[in-house]
Amino acid sequence: MEVLSRVLKKTEDSGLIQGFHVGPISSTGIRISHLLFANNTIIFCDASREQLLSIRLVLTCFQAFIGLKVNVGKSEIVPIGEVSNIHNLANILHCRVGSLPMIYLGMPLGTSYKTAFIWNPILERMEKKLAGWKRLYLSKGGRLTLLKSTLSSLSTYYLSLFTVPKAVVMRLERSIGKMALEIWTRNYSSMAEGYGHEIWGGEMGLEH
Repeated sequence: MEVLSRVLKKTEDSGLIQGFHVGPISSTGIRISHLLFANNTIIFCDASREQLLSIRLVLTCFQAFIGLKVNVGKSEIVPIGEVSNIHNLANILHCRVGSLPMIYLGMPLGTSYKTAFIWNPILERMEKKLAGWKRLYLSKGGRLTLLKSTLSSLSTYYLSLFTVPKAVVMRLERSIGKMALEIWTRNYSSMAEGYGHEIWGGEMGLEH
């Protein structure tokens, strides 16, 4: 993938593709034409037939020389704003047309952090983990461990990037509070039944 990154950078330096500018317009800043992580790649360019043809040439050469094949079935071209000829551009790369917001490496792209959509993965993971503990009878220490474990499992990467909306915090608190109450109720009922059985058994064993 390092080879692909170098070729894309060279293509950008040659003016064949244009990424996006980061930093104040008045300063030099930097331009980003692509992001790579493992076998996941995002390429940024203008909605230009010529630039798409350049990208296709780069990918074709990469496949020929390196032997790695681009998975067209998982590839998308995602427009930002209105692009009237988006389907024609998609045909150049033989890929489908996607849309924002989208998920890339587990992170949302093209949406506000206040949108509930981006927090659903965290909430669903937490609720799924809590549900798995419902069948267990836990002591007070066990309940504390459960809550700490659940909270620590929240994506710190998410929390380092976004401010958690109040509605999401309230949903987290409700889920954890409800789970803690259910566990406490189960344990209390179990203890009460146990004590009752011991007392009743003792009385049945007495003879006068």
